[in-house]
Amino acid sequence: MFPKLFKQTFIYGLATVLPRMMSFLLLPLYTDILATSGFGAVTVIFSWFAISNVVLAYGMETAFFRFYQQAKEPIKVLSTSLMSILITTLVFVVVALNFKLELASMIQVNSTIIELAIGILALDALVIIPFARLRAEEKAGKYALIKILNVAINLGLNLVFLLLFPAIHKMDAALLEGIYRENFVIEYIFISNLIASGLTLLLVLGTYLNIPWKLDRHLVKKMLAYGLPIMIAGIAFTINEVFDKILLSRLLPADIANSEAGKYAACYKLALFMTLFATAYRLGIEPFFFSHLKNKNPQKAYAQILYYFVLFGSVILLSVIVFLDYLKQIAILNPDYWEAMPVVPIVLLASFCLGIYHNLSVWYKVSDKTHIGAYISVFGALITIVVNFVFIPFYGYYASAIATLMAYGSMMIISFLLGRKHYYIPYDLKRIGAYFFSSIFLASVVFYGFSNDLKIGLPILSLFVVLLYIFERKTLKKHFLKA
Repeated sequence: MFPKLFKQTFIYGLATVLPRMMSFLLLPLYTDILATSGFGAVTVIFSWFAISNVVLAYGMETAFFRFYQQAKEPIKVLSTSLMSILITTLVFVVVALNFKLELASMIQVNSTIIELAIGILALDALVIIPFARLRAEEKAGKYALIKILNVAINLGLNLVFLLLFPAIHKMDAALLEGIYRENFVIEYIFISNLIASGLTLLLVLGTYLNIPWKLDRHLVKKMLAYGLPIMIAGIAFTINEVFDKILLSRLLPADIANSEAGKYAACYKLALFMTLFATAYRLGIEPFFFSHLKNKNPQKAYAQILYYFVLFGSVILLSVIVFLDYLKQIAILNPDYWEAMPVVPIVLLASFCLGIYHNLSVWYKVSDKTHIGAYISVFGALITIVVNFVFIPFYGYYASAIATLMAYGSMMIISFLLGRKHYYIPYDLKRIGAYFFSSIFLASVVFYGFSNDLKIGLPILSLFVVLLYIFERKTLKKHFLKA
């Protein structure tokens, strides 16, 4: 069971890690050609994107998993999910285009960017269920291939629009007359995204064409009842993830707001490795939760899953801190951004807590108590909003980083306590706690005591990994080295 789970997680990891690592290459490009204020503006737009994506999905992806795995007629669940998303997306496009000028004024961008954003959001919404079907049917390879292709196209177009075209234009402006426009950098970023999303939809279009176009009203009501609390939780999650960038751009003085948001967002991305691991793990375990629900004693398997997450997450946390100084020089070319580096350990730990929370969330998903998950997420979002509103004017992006850690940490603790009451899972708290807290302690020693010194950091990391292997080799061999 576990080798299969981790094989799936590895493939989903490729689907998540490789594309984002390719997109990670855009960070030095963006931070090189955009001033901190320009990168801050792009970040704010993408933050609104993230919130809109959750609303347009309205929990239908998780609802699809829940009903598709248990359905006598899976095709009915697929058809109803697709039709529901299609209808709501079309309504969104019509309404949003009618209010594009008001949206542009609210977000403080031009209407062209709003039109591009509407197109991207619609295309991304339409591939939600096709991708969910691939995951539910364990077609991880195809899922990974399409995801990687999407970001490869996006990356390639960014390089063409932001590097190749300007170089050609500089040599001979007449060559690209009518094709290339100067001072159109932000628009080109979104045009690249739009083309990539459109091609992705074409690759999964067969899902729409090869099903009966029927919407089961009774089923869709049940799916909405299950999924809407997931949407609320998703909005709350997204607020925790991106709303701090929006608030930085609004609550700080106008002359530095976008610049500070840009510095924070660039350094925030250095926590990407923990986020990628947590995301890949979540993509692998979510179908696993439901498919093993009827097995004998699934709680034992769920407990083991969290143990492995903390084990590997501890190594990732310490590894990123040890190599952080080198990562910043590779990923962020402009030293103007480095001022915000002290937030990285805080954000890393916050992402670790979020990953643990995702693992703990199994209890309310398999017991159909998703509304409790929504309450937990809303509580975390309230912490994010309140701490940011109160402290950003005084402490800037440091307040945003602390708010993120407080939000995810509290959600992790609350979910654990409620889970023990509603759906007990026998977690090995001694071992999990030992690895979690020892990695935090060692990471703090490296960052605050021996920052930039690999002669100290590397031996500490090596010792930690060796000790993990010594203590856990029997368990690791049992689950991962079977013939």
